[in-house]
Amino acid sequence: MDNLVSFAGIFVLMGVAWLLSADRRVVNWRVIFWGTGLQILLALFIFVVPAGSKVFVFVNDAVVKVLDSASAGTRFLFGRLALPPGAVGEGGEESLGFILAFQALPTIVFFSSLMAALYFLGVLPRLVRFFARIFTRFMRISGAESLSVSSNTFVGVEANMTVLPHHGSMTRSELCTILSAGMATTASNVLALYVFLLQKQFPAIAGHLVSASFLSAASAIVMSKLILPETEKPATLGIDVAPHYERESSLIEAIIHGANEGMKMIAGIAALLDLFLTGMGSRIDRLKGLSIDWSLKGLLGYLFYPFTLAIGVPFADAFEVSRLIGERAVLTEVKSYQDLAALVPHRTKDLSAVGLRAPAAATLVCLMTAAVAGTCYTGSTVLFGR
Repeated sequence: MDNLVSFAGIFVLMGVAWLLSADRRVVNWRVIFWGTGLQILLALFIFVVPAGSKVFVFVNDAVVKVLDSASAGTRFLFGRLALPPGAVGEGGEESLGFILAFQALPTIVFFSSLMAALYFLGVLPRLVRFFARIFTRFMRISGAESLSVSSNTFVGVEANMTVLPHHGSMTRSELCTILSAGMATTASNVLALYVFLLQKQFPAIAGHLVSASFLSAASAIVMSKLILPETEKPATLGIDVAPHYERESSLIEAIIHGANEGMKMIAGIAALLDLFLTGMGSRIDRLKGLSIDWSLKGLLGYLFYPFTLAIGVPFADAFEVSRLIGERAVLTEVKSYQDLAALVPHRTKDLSAVGLRAPAAATLVCLMTAAVAGTCYTGSTVLFGR
């Protein structure tokens, strides 16, 4: 019954996207069919096929080992400050507790450098182009947006750089797609932070996040094309587009550049935490013990409650999950607009025209990913049963 509820939720969410559409008369059924089909096939591979679960278990273990290497480096540099809560160093020294700056944030710098190195060596460009060809061929969308969506599965705002030469000629629908994908998928450096913070509670968290990003890539195309359908002819429609990136002169230069990008992200996270904590303090003072959460993320939590039920979340957990979805909608969307506007300032007017459609699409993407997972989850998969 839970699987059926989640399966029905897929179509409920697509129906909501259609109701929010800029033009309900235009529906690309090819995108809907192949986008939804690819998600379900991938979910079946993850949840039902034993080999699929083992693939993502391997990915999870690989990410954890890389993180352990990063942690060893920070412990060498910072000593007790880098020891996580409850840990004991080789010399018998005990941890001083959780310190964000010395424990979690260095992993972002490390992963950013690692991704830059993999780009320089040509590993990531080949993976990105492989998935982009699948989207372009089966969904018959533009090569530029396919490439950007595929890149977002592995990296963050750098995905926009892979299609930089095409930004000036992109349609509004294409811009909506790449923004939606950026908001709905998990960048590698952010994944590293999540794994560091949550691995103790969820040992297979890396496998969860990687599989969710792959599912969300196809979903981002479906939801964005429902909310802002293509009414123009993209310049790269059906064309295989090669990734564009400025290749550094050496591997060391690529690693340094990646580290610099990681440091920029750390500054953004620190500012975000400060804004969050300040807002929480003022809200507590203002409400004086009232039980209603009048913050924007709290109100959005109430709004998303029926959608949480639609994707198959049990009643006992639905309200807390809806609050998390509301919080995500507030805290993660603005940065994507800022980054893209900085890359193509002459398209600022078109980005503003996209307005709230891309964030709405991204939120529906994440809900659809959950619904697809709920449809195929059997409770016996190796990855999610760990």
